[in-house]
Amino acid sequence: MNQVSSFTHRFIPGTAPRAPLLLLHGTGGGENDLLPLGGALAPGRALLSPRGQVLENGMPRFFRRLSEGVFDAVDVVKRAHDLADFVKAARAEYGLGSAVAMGFSNGANIAAALLLLRPEALAGAVLIRAMVPLADPPKSDLGGKPVLILSGSADPIVPIENARRLADMLRIANATVRHETLPAGHGMTQGDLAIAGQWLQQEF
Repeated sequence: MNQVSSFTHRFIPGTAPRAPLLLLHGTGGGENDLLPLGGALAPGRALLSPRGQVLENGMPRFFRRLSEGVFDAVDVVKRAHDLADFVKAARAEYGLGSAVAMGFSNGANIAAALLLLRPEALAGAVLIRAMVPLADPPKSDLGGKPVLILSGSADPIVPIENARRLADMLRIANATVRHETLPAGHGMTQGDLAIAGQWLQQEF
């Protein structure tokens, strides 16, 4: 099996010469979930959307967790490297430039892990309802890559201080971080989409 076929995924070619989007779903999602969102927020861009390879009670995820908010650190590292290898192979297969990740919840967490472990895999990222994926990541240099973090002030899953810690972790790794907290819970809102769409247009 080559690296491109290692993940079940969807690829939609782009019609605009802008950075492609790597769409990373939340727990229980799949490769089709974020395609309409990607098309709406970034019209004309190529879209690459893999399905997480871990099943939790039948629901796809990108890495294992031991309980709510407690991640299997060894699995996070393994899965992040697997995903980075897939992205590299898919870029070669489909002739893509460096991709911007747009992840929600578990997808945002694996995108954050990619930034910290394999910074060459992404041009930047939109992290919606993300939290710290690894307590003690290796030192990395993101070279000023833009990252947008969108948190919910009433999120019952991601404590706001955890999201702030992720923002600080990425800044220490030399990312250019914008962190916004919206009056929202864990679900995506129109506010998230408006900010993310505008940010993508400005940065990429």
